[in-house]
Amino acid sequence: MLLWVPQALLALLLPTLLAQGEAKHRRGPQAQNASRPALLRLSDHLLANYKKGVRPVRDWRTPTTVSIDVIVYAILSVDEKNQVLTTYIWYRQYWTDEFLQWNPEDFDNITKLSIPTDSIWVPDILINEFVDVGKSPNIPYVYVRHHGEVQNYKPLQVVTACSLDIYNFPFDVQNCSLTFTSWLHTIQDINLSLWRLPEKVKLDRSIFVNQGEWELLGVLTQFREFSIESSDCYAEMKFYVVIRRRPLFYVVSLLLPSIFLMVMDIVGFYLPPDSGERVSFKITLLLGYSVFLIIVSDTLPATAIGTPLIGKARSRGRAQCDRGTEEPALSYLPCVSPTPTPGCTGVYFVVCMALLVVSLAETILIVRLVHKQNLQQPVPAWLRHLVLERVALLLCLGEQSTSRRPPATSQAAKTDDRSDVANHCSHLGGSRDLEKTPRGSGSPPPPPREASLAVRGLLQELTSIRHFLEKREESREVAREWLRVGSVLDRLLFRIYLLAVLAYSVTLVMLWSIWQYS
Repeated sequence: MLLWVPQALLALLLPTLLAQGEAKHRRGPQAQNASRPALLRLSDHLLANYKKGVRPVRDWRTPTTVSIDVIVYAILSVDEKNQVLTTYIWYRQYWTDEFLQWNPEDFDNITKLSIPTDSIWVPDILINEFVDVGKSPNIPYVYVRHHGEVQNYKPLQVVTACSLDIYNFPFDVQNCSLTFTSWLHTIQDINLSLWRLPEKVKLDRSIFVNQGEWELLGVLTQFREFSIESSDCYAEMKFYVVIRRRPLFYVVSLLLPSIFLMVMDIVGFYLPPDSGERVSFKITLLLGYSVFLIIVSDTLPATAIGTPLIGKARSRGRAQCDRGTEEPALSYLPCVSPTPTPGCTGVYFVVCMALLVVSLAETILIVRLVHKQNLQQPVPAWLRHLVLERVALLLCLGEQSTSRRPPATSQAAKTDDRSDVANHCSHLGGSRDLEKTPRGSGSPPPPPREASLAVRGLLQELTSIRHFLEKREESREVAREWLRVGSVLDRLLFRIYLLAVLAYSVTLVMLWSIWQYS
């Protein structure tokens, strides 16, 4: 009987002792966890059973929406030859990870946590235009908020392919796109959206620090869905980086010297056409312009195909314009579709060189007309009528003298000379008659025969001299007529050349004004 009582008491106290032991065992880890930092406890809590190879959604039918944003920091280089643009941007993206959520009250009111990027799932968002890996710093962490929002901020040096349109160099505006899309996931798995409003993205130049050759006009955005196959559809977000070249350097170093040479070529027309200095002057200008093009060839943008208005580059052509019609946000950009032609020098310099060559050819023609006219035939009647009457009247030069007859004084002198010679010859003839007739008592004696022969020889010499002078006067008159024809043609060609230069200059100024202020 006495032995049964301790057994009953032990049976009653054993469950109580076991319960107290279990409570102590449970309170031990909690006290130990309470002593650890909240960041460590939260990190262990989030990454304990996390699988970074699985898209973080509880319902697989729910797509993961990735919001992205781009801020341009600097334009590093524009390579026209290789059609490559290098920019430095601040890239931001965020998405919701349903497996990275917690209650802040359980972890010392922590609302956000930075964790390694390699430890969680990250969307495979790439830029389609990537052609090279830039020297971007590695940012190994992302921010995670308590409701599951993951923020991934990183700077990127972006080396992308860009269709550079340099036809209107140095007043060109370039439009290069950065296309962000998932390389693998379709829109049913990963969808894209814009972090900020398009107006704020377009006008945001707050961190743009590059004050070099290019200035940032704006960043335009466009969302598009596309499909490679009929069953798969992908989402992409385009950022159009619109930049404009600062033209002051090229205007001073390229345009002004060329303009000065063209002005000197125009001034060269005021040299007399019958002097040999004009040809040598224009040949010197042409040689100087050729040397100028050789010197500035390294300054000009260059490609292997296509010809810009100035310099060496390739235009986008009709294809780029057709693509621009599909993008209404870019309607303010100039759409130029010139016909590409092979060449290594810009249209502007080629036309200037051609104008110099035309000017030299015109000078050679005029000098040929007015040089050594005594060896030329007289001016044809049709040319004299056309140039000295019609063209001279058209140029308001007054009707040029077209008569080749000598002046009235010369005619009168020739008539007097002829009458004197006739009288003298008749006098000599009368002398002979007097010799045959009997001489009267009061008549003078006839001149000696030797004197009459000397006078006859003198008259022949005078006649030959007179014929020589008449021929020389005719040659001089022919030379004067050719000189008048050359002078009228020189003024006509000069005015045509001046109109061509003015029309070309006005066209260039209008085009550059439209491109610069569009």
